[in-house]
Amino acid sequence: MKIKSLFESKFIKVFDLQYQEGRHYYNATRRDEEDLVAAKSTEEFKKMLPDAVSCVVIWNPSGDDEKSGHEPCLLMNREFRYPTGQYLLSVPAGLIDPEDCTGDNDNTASLIKTAMRELHEETGLKVTEEDEVSIINPCLFSTPGMTDESNALVKIVLNRDSLNGMSQDGAVGGELFDGFDLLTKAQAKKILEDGVDEHGIYYSVYTWAALTYFVADLWR
Repeated sequence: MKIKSLFESKFIKVFDLQYQEGRHYYNATRRDEEDLVAAKSTEEFKKMLPDAVSCVVIWNPSGDDEKSGHEPCLLMNREFRYPTGQYLLSVPAGLIDPEDCTGDNDNTASLIKTAMRELHEETGLKVTEEDEVSIINPCLFSTPGMTDESNALVKIVLNRDSLNGMSQDGAVGGELFDGFDLLTKAQAKKILEDGVDEHGIYYSVYTWAALTYFVADLWR
């Protein structure tokens, strides 16, 4: 495969991938040329870190049932996504930074470290010993027909009776937020059925995955 750089900026690059003589495909990516997914061997592909982590965050207070009034909720935020021009119902998420990488053959520690950092930056909450953090899926591609962008899905269960200290003051760079949503199972199910949030706004595939995971009780 011949690779030609067409455009480069800090957060996005575009490459021409010539996979046969006269046949080209264009790839939008966050990666440098030497780290493009398209150029990896099958073994390298199987071991690679994704670009980012998306978190399925569930608040699980004690006495977690509807009658007690302490029903578990899916914690979402509303983040402005520039390509859509809208605040979208979103999961806490962010890129894997170099300092998040442990260098181990197992990527689990790097993904969990990133997830915990992003949770704190975007919600003000820190994971404690009582909470649960685990990998749902180590690498999912967003739109592989156009980009090699990928995310891991990480589950964070907050086993606590309050969410004191929630804040979006930790936003960095161009991140813009407009509050939180705590969704009950019934509310999450309705958003899935409607295909839009309560404001009639479409949402991302990672939000859909979080809603589905929560409604299906796969987190328990």
